[in-house]
Amino acid sequence: MKYRLLAGVSALVMAAALSACGSGEDDAEGSGGVTPVDVWLMRDSVSAAFQKEFTKGFEAAHPDIDVRIQIQEWDGIGQKITAALASNDAPDVIEAGNTQVAQFAESGGLTDLSDRKDELNGADWLKGLAEPGAYDGKQYGIPYYAANRVVIYRTDLFEKAGVDASAIKTRDQWIDATTELNKGGTQGIYLPGQMWYALAGFIWDEGGDLATESGGKWSGALDSPEALRGMEFYEKLQALGKGPKDSDEDDPPQAEVMAQGKVAQVISTPGGANVIAEKNPELKGKLAFFPIPGKTADTPGAVFTGGSDLVVPAAAGHPEAAVTFIKELTGDAWQKKLAVAMSYVPNRTTLASAVAADPGAAAMAVGAANGHATPNTPGWAAVEAENPIKDYMTAVLTGGDPADEARKASQDITRAMNAGS
Repeated sequence: MKYRLLAGVSALVMAAALSACGSGEDDAEGSGGVTPVDVWLMRDSVSAAFQKEFTKGFEAAHPDIDVRIQIQEWDGIGQKITAALASNDAPDVIEAGNTQVAQFAESGGLTDLSDRKDELNGADWLKGLAEPGAYDGKQYGIPYYAANRVVIYRTDLFEKAGVDASAIKTRDQWIDATTELNKGGTQGIYLPGQMWYALAGFIWDEGGDLATESGGKWSGALDSPEALRGMEFYEKLQALGKGPKDSDEDDPPQAEVMAQGKVAQVISTPGGANVIAEKNPELKGKLAFFPIPGKTADTPGAVFTGGSDLVVPAAAGHPEAAVTFIKELTGDAWQKKLAVAMSYVPNRTTLASAVAADPGAAAMAVGAANGHATPNTPGWAAVEAENPIKDYMTAVLTGGDPADEARKASQDITRAMNAGS
């Protein structure tokens, strides 16, 4: 979820660098019959303490397997994974961003794990991790952990305005509350004009999507009636603050804006609260969370589910040991420990209670039950690279006709998604 693949990467560029990263000669079973399993996990997906505890526990339960975890940096990981999959020296398990699995699977470099879904608790996987982990009807990525956006709000400003956050269960109630907050120099919400992941949630709420597939061809769908209703709600919410109409949450960083003390709410992952409090220590103890509201009180708002899947390269030297590793790390005991240690949403809906004591993670877990992913096709990477959705949002928010602008953006999405076909 933290990286985007670069187009046109040649596996040969990274081949030499991989000689020290994959299995190598030392991967043969040792004289004691111990099988090494080489694993690539991403920076900050686990803490050093959790990694040590898991490795010790795993090897105690599986003395015939030697776990060798290498922490990888997000910067440049797309190229590195692409090269590893094309080589004969791949690790046995790789953590990959959930929305990138389709690209890796298309290359033929991943092992089909469809027949292992039952033993890996596939019936309860979060949809936003499981769906992008599948490609062409086969399951390649095993859900690892999830994260999604929630509403971070100022408890003191809500109290001053007489707004009860616990009573906000629907989008209409959210608009009413935000209208009450948007007074006296306080922004009801800081929502930049190009936060397209938030827009996607509103579109999904309406039953629409960013793109649809028919007969093997993808088409942009921002001009559907459902998607237009999603944009209409975004426009209404965005007007209840002073967010810029022509930039996203990183320009300027919205946590820094909220830290200035004049913003009642932002849409963010819960970790944003830590950044806000670091920038303005006076706000410590004054920040709380609630799930993004849905259209009705019985269903939380749809959210984009970020996170990671675990994959097994086709060139893995020890695929069975790899599956054993994945089974443990994604199983009940270690998922609960991981969620608590890292404030993640567990990979299965049945484990949401594991983070009940963590307010931010608990709010995420509620939303994750209605999690979605971007269109599951390798062509989506080209859309994100160009991102006509952002330009569309700015055009509408600055007075453009929504239907006309949506039609233009949908055409751009269609072109980008099918450029390589």
